[in-house]
Amino acid sequence: MASYFQLTLDTLAPTISAFVINSGASVTTSTAVTLTITSSDAASMKIWGINGVASEADASWETFASTKSVTLTSGDGSKTVYVKVRDSVYNESSASSATITLSTALPTIAVVGADVSVISEQSGKNVATFSFTSNMALKAWKVKVVPANNSAQDAGEQIPSTAGSVNMTGTTLAANTSVECKINGTDLSTAVGGADGTYIIKVFGQASANDLWSA
Repeated sequence: MASYFQLTLDTLAPTISAFVINSGASVTTSTAVTLTITSSDAASMKIWGINGVASEADASWETFASTKSVTLTSGDGSKTVYVKVRDSVYNESSASSATITLSTALPTIAVVGADVSVISEQSGKNVATFSFTSNMALKAWKVKVVPANNSAQDAGEQIPSTAGSVNMTGTTLAANTSVECKINGTDLSTAVGGADGTYIIKVFGQASANDLWSA
């Protein structure tokens, strides 16, 4: 029987070379996000700054994983998440952090008009004029015929501008800026397949801040 053994002393802490949220995105529209952690010699980790784990004291060590799905705290704004790793003999790294902005607000579109309630395709009676504003800056807008007042932006038919309709689509609008729109009767007829009737016209806006469309 041997009278000796070998014992390794390891005092070197593992390192975190990269830590990002949602692949490094600056904005998320959902509290559900994915963390990506790149580390050497990590056996376990702990994460805080997320829903239910406010501080390091609240966090528990768990088996290291290079990706992990977590839930951010609620409420729009900047969110910072922290992570530490340790090796198999409990040498701990310094904390690393990553930040992302949670933005879930939808634009609110306010329509004024239209100036008439009935139009035709006859000159002098073939245009309805209205305007709209958005409480948020927009990166796009569109005017559509929709089946219901609460229809989403992917429902209904886009009104074309072939016959002279104005501002049926657009880009880059500052918040609270009024846009004047004109619907030509021929373009409306094209959108609804030529059928006379009373239709719901709705304006949709896509927020510059988070790409979400108005309801």
